[in-house]
Amino acid sequence: MTVGALLDAGCPLDAVANAIARLNLDGVSLYTERVQRSGITATKFHVRVNGQHPDDPAAHHHHRHAHAHRPYREIRDLLAGSALDVPVRDRALAIFAALAAAEGRVHGVATDDVTFHEVGALDAIVDVVGAAVGITHFGVDAIFHAPLPLGSGFVDTAHGRLPVPGPAVTELVRGRRVRPGDGTSELVTPTGAAIVAALARTEPVPELDVDVVGYGAGDRVLADRPNLLRITIGTAATAPGHDDVVVLEATIDDASPQLYEHAIERLLTAGAKDVFLVPVVMKKSRPAVMLRVLAAPADGDRLAAIVFAETSTIGLRWTTWHRLVLPREEATVETPWGPVRVKIARGPDGSRNVAPEYEDCRRLAVERGVALKHVIQAALAAAGPLVSG
Repeated sequence: MTVGALLDAGCPLDAVANAIARLNLDGVSLYTERVQRSGITATKFHVRVNGQHPDDPAAHHHHRHAHAHRPYREIRDLLAGSALDVPVRDRALAIFAALAAAEGRVHGVATDDVTFHEVGALDAIVDVVGAAVGITHFGVDAIFHAPLPLGSGFVDTAHGRLPVPGPAVTELVRGRRVRPGDGTSELVTPTGAAIVAALARTEPVPELDVDVVGYGAGDRVLADRPNLLRITIGTAATAPGHDDVVVLEATIDDASPQLYEHAIERLLTAGAKDVFLVPVVMKKSRPAVMLRVLAAPADGDRLAAIVFAETSTIGLRWTTWHRLVLPREEATVETPWGPVRVKIARGPDGSRNVAPEYEDCRRLAVERGVALKHVIQAALAAAGPLVSG
């Protein structure tokens, strides 16, 4: 339903299909159809395995094969070693990592020893990667969710008949806003809960200027509500305000400087608000570098794991900072050499400050053989009416 909603909002199916092709999953094909749920038109996303829909009775053998036990480490290695774009890969890895951690807590085993059943299926891998593709396609900076309806009743799983919400879902929604008992069936699946746990923030949904809306359809027809997932994509309203960030710090004196570029890129791609290096002098007068990561509180543990994976540090410090955040917006201006994105921030006194996007200016300078400073000056001049207005 997540992939269907993102496709409905405008993500091309080809973008999902091309990403799945990079995983070399045998026998997997994708298609969509337009359906109606309670009079609302939506997109239904389908996955075929070996030419059969996994839920068709005739595909029982293939479905059982697709849902064979699949170790978490196998899925992790498949994604980590793939040719997926880095933002897509990291988001998909984060979703499965959240799911594996929850399953590990439920079953009392180490995360690396978790074996997936239903969620290890080829179609579940497609769902997770497809969601990561759609989120990346829209350039989403932050994800929020309404309170999750946890449903009620029972669901059949590889471990037998379990109450709704299942144990993995209950683990994944810790710290989240939920509505227990809302609904008479399973409304939040482990895969859906893992997407929320890995990528969504815990703060309330902010005010938005809505750009697009997409509806993803489920298979069932529910008596008490449309079986739809609605995704709204927009720009945060520009009212000034405060927020809190978690600050992660590691002081490192034994790592090659070449590692930092990759570590910073991974952290920013995974959702860090800012990452920077500070030169410091440690004990015994050893020169070192302090890596500092600013993150939303809900993202702290996930980003800490990346720091441990990509650097030589064996410990992290963390604290919470309060920030005063100016409202900002993004616009595109035309220069003699091409378009440049600019960020515009508004101060409490109504004044505006504009900053051209460095990478846009640098790209145009290289492509057109012009000095970088001239491109920056032209972008600032073109943005003048936006600042004065």
